[in-house]
Amino acid sequence: MNMVAEMLLTEPAPMAIWATLMLLTFPALLLLGSPEAMRRPRHAAQEFVAALRGNGAAVRRQAEEAAQTARFADEVRVAAERAEAHAQRWQEAWERSEGELNDAYTAWLEADARLRTATSAAAWGTPWSVRTCDEYAARQRYLHREVTAAAGRGELPAAAVADAVAERAGWDARLHPVEQQLVITRASAAWLRQRYEQAVAAERAAWHDADSARRASSSLRREAALAASLVVPAPQGRATARPHRHTVAVPAM
Repeated sequence: MNMVAEMLLTEPAPMAIWATLMLLTFPALLLLGSPEAMRRPRHAAQEFVAALRGNGAAVRRQAEEAAQTARFADEVRVAAERAEAHAQRWQEAWERSEGELNDAYTAWLEADARLRTATSAAAWGTPWSVRTCDEYAARQRYLHREVTAAAGRGELPAAAVADAVAERAGWDARLHPVEQQLVITRASAAWLRQRYEQAVAAERAAWHDADSARRASSSLRREAALAASLVVPAPQGRATARPHRHTVAVPAM
């Protein structure tokens, strides 16, 4: 290794000086290498400066496009994350509605079984009793007590208690307790079947919403992956865009 090479490798200042001199003499070398530039040096210098400015504008334009691409990719990523959380909430809502549907179906089956038992018991007729004021008062108390208990168990709507007290909407306190029990179980089976049908409709709607949310989330995840693939990290930590960037459409939620 000679002295000059050793000095350049061990001392940074001479290296910087050599680099500066080479940079300053580069335009002169370009002029010397072109006969046309030697005949018209001023015009060649102007073209050289214009080329430098054009390169600078191109670099700035590329940097701006890269920044826009990075921002777009980040926005799509955030939208995909929100869509995934949204889909998870709809999935949980559908699972709750499915559980409510199963409970409603079980309750309806049990009410239907009670109705068959009450119908069989009423087929034997009602025992004879003296119809006194005390007897009617006892039947009225029985009706109110049984309707209130059924409403408390969720086998009848809360409004049925007020209807039974007012003896409207088909409630008759003069009936024998056996007949009253048949009326109560028939009303309970009808009410629980109505709740089951409502649960079926709610479960179907929840499934549709959950499926739509899953589709939107999957679409946004694919768009986010595509947008991320268009961004290339620069050596200095900045993001640059790949050439021939395609437009990514974000589906509406």
